[in-house]
Amino acid sequence: MVKTEPPTKISVKKLFVSYGTKTVLRDISLEIPANQVLSIIGPANSGKTSFLKTLNRLIETESDCSIAGEVFFDGREIRRDLDPAELRRKIGIIFALPVPLPMTVFENVVYGPRRQGVRQKKKLKEIAEQALREAYLWDEMKDRLDEFALKLSGGQQQRLCIARTLAVRPDVILFDEPCSALDPISTAKIEEAMGILKEHYTIVLVTNNTKQAARVGDQTAFFLSGDLVEIGPTGKIFTAPADQRTEDYIVGRFG
Repeated sequence: MVKTEPPTKISVKKLFVSYGTKTVLRDISLEIPANQVLSIIGPANSGKTSFLKTLNRLIETESDCSIAGEVFFDGREIRRDLDPAELRRKIGIIFALPVPLPMTVFENVVYGPRRQGVRQKKKLKEIAEQALREAYLWDEMKDRLDEFALKLSGGQQQRLCIARTLAVRPDVILFDEPCSALDPISTAKIEEAMGILKEHYTIVLVTNNTKQAARVGDQTAFFLSGDLVEIGPTGKIFTAPADQRTEDYIVGRFG
């Protein structure tokens, strides 16, 4: 039986990003398949976070930023064919430090759906339960939905932020170092969640933890000083990379 390749969810073509006179991303071209995890690795100042924020146009909120090239989401060019607010509903982002809203667990999760016009209490409860289950948090929170979110542990707060993103049913989830401030148990739960979430979502994970990239990534891309050195199946990148710089980074010779 012939194995079919997954469809492309995001296509990046000749992307350049600069802040003033400093170029942080240089001639980036890659394809992100649907329903897979793309891990992005590389040392600091390689442009990984800038790349992530370009995908949902969040980078355009930063001063002195200029962008050239094209990014296609489901065949539509994001700057030409899509409104930023519409795009960000489709492509959510989770940052390194969790930022729960100063309200209850339940109100955090349903914040987005409420803004989208959902008012029925039964529907909101269904959305909250599904999102919390997908974020591997329901069993811990089902009897604590009225608890103030800022009282949760760091790992719980991060998974709550994931649930809040999932509640608006995006197509793509961007993770920017989501486990950098978490303990190993919380990290394992988030990695496990990613493995399940990719059945319904496309995931792009920026991580400085190469072991994490190897554990969860279907594809891995190595960025260095604003350049895409190489991208390919994670197993190949970690066992037989095409570029010596990739191997040097993975084994810890630099970075």
